[in-house]
Amino acid sequence: MSPVHPVVLAVTDRISQRSHADRAAYLQRIRAAHARGPARGRLACANLAHGFAATEEPDRAALRGLVKPNIAIVTSYNDMLSAHQPFETYPRQLKRAVIKAGGIAQVAGGVPAMCDGITQGRDGMQLSLFSRDVIAMSTAIALSHDMFDGALMLGVCDKIVPGLLIGALSFGHLPTVFAPAGPMTSGIPNGEKAKVRQLYVEGKATREELLNAEAASYHGSGTCTFYGTANSNQLLMEVLGLHLPGASFVNPGTSLREALTDEAGKRVVELSLGGHVAPIGEIVDEKALVNAAVALLATGGSTNHTMHLVAIAAAAGITLTWDDLSELGAVVPLLTRMYPNGTADVNHFHAAGGMALLIHTLLDAGLLHEDVNTIAGPGLRRYTAEPRLTAQGLQWQEGPRNSLDRDVLRTHEDPFTPDAGLQILRGNLGQSVVKTSAVPDDHRFIQAPALVFTDQAEFLRAFAEGELDRDLVAVVPYQGPAATGMPELHKLTPALGVLQDRGHRVALVTDGRMSGASGKVPAAIHITPEAAHGGPIGKVRDGDLVTLDTRTGTLTLHVDPEELAGRPANGFAPSPEEWTGTGRELFAAFRNAVGPADRGASLFTRPTDSTRPAHSTAQEPHLV
Repeated sequence: MSPVHPVVLAVTDRISQRSHADRAAYLQRIRAAHARGPARGRLACANLAHGFAATEEPDRAALRGLVKPNIAIVTSYNDMLSAHQPFETYPRQLKRAVIKAGGIAQVAGGVPAMCDGITQGRDGMQLSLFSRDVIAMSTAIALSHDMFDGALMLGVCDKIVPGLLIGALSFGHLPTVFAPAGPMTSGIPNGEKAKVRQLYVEGKATREELLNAEAASYHGSGTCTFYGTANSNQLLMEVLGLHLPGASFVNPGTSLREALTDEAGKRVVELSLGGHVAPIGEIVDEKALVNAAVALLATGGSTNHTMHLVAIAAAAGITLTWDDLSELGAVVPLLTRMYPNGTADVNHFHAAGGMALLIHTLLDAGLLHEDVNTIAGPGLRRYTAEPRLTAQGLQWQEGPRNSLDRDVLRTHEDPFTPDAGLQILRGNLGQSVVKTSAVPDDHRFIQAPALVFTDQAEFLRAFAEGELDRDLVAVVPYQGPAATGMPELHKLTPALGVLQDRGHRVALVTDGRMSGASGKVPAAIHITPEAAHGGPIGKVRDGDLVTLDTRTGTLTLHVDPEELAGRPANGFAPSPEEWTGTGRELFAAFRNAVGPADRGASLFTRPTDSTRPAHSTAQEPHLV
């Protein structure tokens, strides 16, 4: 076992110390639930009869007799979304695998699964972040019937996996396995797709050409292949030890994918029958969460996880902060180049050595804790092996120790950069997240006048009318969770990219999101406190000088402090009437309850007094 890096140890110890009371209370709760035994055995006769009323023999007899573990299947299946379409056949397949292993299984419930790619730039995007907590609550409802001895979670994309995990941690005494569906096969090169997008923004490509390029990229079942939030989810579930080793990036519709799905069903039964592995609430501990943070940083993963990991940690009684991520990021090297941080996709990463090599090299560098629990057994070193189909069936063999494509994946001895691809910026505008792994070195320092926009549509109108051919910092306030649900602002990326390619110094500053598809333009996102909580980003004016400096980790508004303190908000706050339609009015209570981005933008972590929005409509007309 390699010695753990001193910074990784120090961050882990600090997390454990600050989380001591909450983590102890959480563990006491789940251990008490485990000690009471399977809840199904304590159900009254009428309750139990409802639980197996529609079940056929011999499962009915097994449920009635309490002789076999009953596994809950919680699924995000729908057949509109490519990533979740493969889950249509999973329940039947998993039930067969569970029965063969000596258990029984029931579909306990479904959770919503929306796609940020479809809702991009639409009103529905304003519900996206909130859907994570809806999914967590839906998962809790699915497991609330006290019928289950273990659980299988079926989810892939952006908010779905964090939501499933947060919900599962509320039932942390249950053995729980996440069963992924895998990425679609590679389409047209990502660089070609990005080029067509920029040409379209410039009016040099038709809508038909753009649609053809997009359709050639997103062309089949499975996860989108770029390294955004969905594929960051898969990587993190594997590093957390909640996937089977090597399960994350096997394509749908393959024999290996089918064998891994069967094995997931078998494994959860083994755990439910008393396998010597901790339940999910014990697996997701301080060391496991630090491992997840390190893997995210080492791969330049989705900026959404600067919120999701914080929220997941809180669900397990652990306090993870952006300071922790920042300190880790200073010593964790960048080991991958996947689009938008390069031209490769996750299939290329998988072929180059994938998870087995990544985990092996991070363990050897002392950047991961090896002494953790996983669903595969104790010790993360198990995840340096790869699944293979042999004449004897599914087996795990040691993975590669050197990259098969150094343009995509490298070892810690020869990284792309010595520090991580994610960074925390601080300054008089608050703190924010910037994804630097795709930003050219000569654009990591930007100083330019601010241009303030009410939303991305206003920015795109100004771009189309030729008003933005200059150096600028585009400031888009009131895009945070309490204002508009924190939508992603990806439609800004092609236009900002065009301006940068024309030789202009440009950057984005917002309390909204850009997510895993953040590209080559420096973007300070997730600013907290957000404008709706009185953050100074709501006081920026056109012409104010702004400096974004990833070299020093600072974001500075060059305005006299007294002048800034005396400025009123810029008046761009959306009114309640503007936040209606597409179901948004149903989520008004979420906007009032949601916490700040650096605490996970969660409904389950209450805002502090300093960030709680005022409820006076005179002060905060944007809040319902």
